[in-house]
Amino acid sequence: MGRYTGPKCRLCRREGLKLMLRGSRCETAKCAMERQTKSGPPGVHSWRKGRSSEYGLRLREKQKVKRYYGVFERQFMRYFAMAERGKGNTGATLLSLLERRLDNVVHKLGFAPSRASAREWIVEGHFHVNGRRVNIPSYACRAGDLVTLKDADKSRKLVRTVLEELGEPHVQNWLKLDIPKLEGQVVAMPTREDVQIPVEENLIVELCSR
Repeated sequence: MGRYTGPKCRLCRREGLKLMLRGSRCETAKCAMERQTKSGPPGVHSWRKGRSSEYGLRLREKQKVKRYYGVFERQFMRYFAMAERGKGNTGATLLSLLERRLDNVVHKLGFAPSRASAREWIVEGHFHVNGRRVNIPSYACRAGDLVTLKDADKSRKLVRTVLEELGEPHVQNWLKLDIPKLEGQVVAMPTREDVQIPVEENLIVELCSR
């Protein structure tokens, strides 16, 4: 699967819920999911679509999670293989691995308006983890990791602009935010309850286990 370059709102309409792919715009009336004429599935004949098959239901759950976290098919299957090898519930472990991605942590700390923006800024080198520059969006954060900004005016200006526009974020219990210092910390490992998107992970496990 290559990088998707089409309209992001189309992905939300296809999955039938807000995937928060466009930052603050998703919270306004401009969001396609808020407009009655465009809140349905994309396509000219979307009104003809009938009931999904059992395979279709499981596929939609997987696609929803992939698009929410912004991962490709090969990346997703790698995470699934890791979850299968781990202890505990495979579906919960899979979601926890995705939550630990650096781009997701940066977004949830309020340093970036969306995961896509977080990925772009991480690749550009604006963020450090434990004092070292990390330019890999898929970097798996661990408990105790400290996420800070590059010591540059451009980096601080980017984050301050986001915080001024969106306001102080509601940080989950597994994260800690220090706004004056513009730094955040992973204080615990994320659990299934920390996943904010409605998903039935057992359907994903059934699909990927075939």
